[in-house]
Amino acid sequence: MNTQLLVIGAGAAGLMAAGTAAGCGVDTILLERNEKPARKVMITGKGRCNVTNACSSLQDLIANVPVNGRFLYSAFSRFMPADTVEFFESRGVPLKKERGNRVFPVSDKAADIVDCLVSFAHKGGARFVSGRAVELIIENGCVRGVRTEDGSEIIAEKVIVATGGVSYPQTGSTGDGYILAQQAGHSIVPVKPSLVPLEAHEGFCSDIMGLSLRNIAIKVYDTKKDGKVVYEDFGEMLFTHFGVSGPVILSASSHLREMERGRYKIGIDLKPALSEEQLDARILRDFSENINRNYINALNSLLPKKLVPVIVKLSRIPMATKVNQITKEQRKALAFLLKNFTVTVTDYRPVEEAIITSGGVDTKQINPKTMESKLVSGLYFAGEVIDVDAYTGGFNLQIAFSTGRLAAQSAAAPGKGEVYE
Repeated sequence: MNTQLLVIGAGAAGLMAAGTAAGCGVDTILLERNEKPARKVMITGKGRCNVTNACSSLQDLIANVPVNGRFLYSAFSRFMPADTVEFFESRGVPLKKERGNRVFPVSDKAADIVDCLVSFAHKGGARFVSGRAVELIIENGCVRGVRTEDGSEIIAEKVIVATGGVSYPQTGSTGDGYILAQQAGHSIVPVKPSLVPLEAHEGFCSDIMGLSLRNIAIKVYDTKKDGKVVYEDFGEMLFTHFGVSGPVILSASSHLREMERGRYKIGIDLKPALSEEQLDARILRDFSENINRNYINALNSLLPKKLVPVIVKLSRIPMATKVNQITKEQRKALAFLLKNFTVTVTDYRPVEEAIITSGGVDTKQINPKTMESKLVSGLYFAGEVIDVDAYTGGFNLQIAFSTGRLAAQSAAAPGKGEVYE
């Protein structure tokens, strides 16, 4: 089987690359090991697909990519979030903007994004082939195609590796791209989870698992740096049997770069709209309305029912204490606890549970203006296989679209250094 361009991996980056190159008139094969394409895109954003982030400037975009953000300058410059929005809406998928400039399909269905990308590749003329690439064919410093798991060869003038990382392996992201890159002499920055739930020391997490807290604020403290705040956020979180998860926790995990048991503590402000003084006044009012009740029965209007026993225990006020016997100091200590409810992080959850993978093909060995390998001519990389990762909020899919587009345009260019618009 012969082709001008072979794209390996039919995820967000691969579909964008295949459709772009085929649309430029390049004979393109899209090789995918799964029966269905873009399985990981289908589960992003809880099945709603946070397709991009509507930040307006290139600087803001790069600032949300903590790992090798500057490497993406050219890719982002050529295909910004506004271009992503136009791409989908012009193809019949209306989008909407939500909190934090997150962009979703109006339908709230990730399937609409997947269908659009697949249609884009098909209509461009890309040929979909089922199979798994296991070895690059390289001759005289140039890529010549791949060998597949069944022993066949696909001969190609150029190859784009867009195989993803190692998170969610059930979607096909099992690290194949790292093996292919190493065959070409590329260094792989060790992979670890990013945008991942966190395990916690406190046993109360399992007691309240399933409890979702909305409109809370968090601060993450690094105890090895004198309690320096390394991240803060506002939004929603979830308690689980192992610790904590949810949007603000996934975002926070990107900032925990050197994980050690107990190094990071998460301070949760359960009442961020109130100062400690205002919260104390609110508690005093609640207590005055429950003056003859036991302490444990006086917090139901202040806290979710599931959380009450945990707060009572941590406050060290006996649960059977009558409200009218609680001292001013105890009440103020309770207010402080509600503003500083602390969870001690012990570890990331396994990389298989991460939304994205941090690490991958070393960016120093990739030309940022074309996504072409600096080691092997005609070999390109796109998406999560590269050592770039961003915060939650649509930025990682934008990386996939921008790098996939640039790799395809570069591979489709008739001369070295030229890029089709």
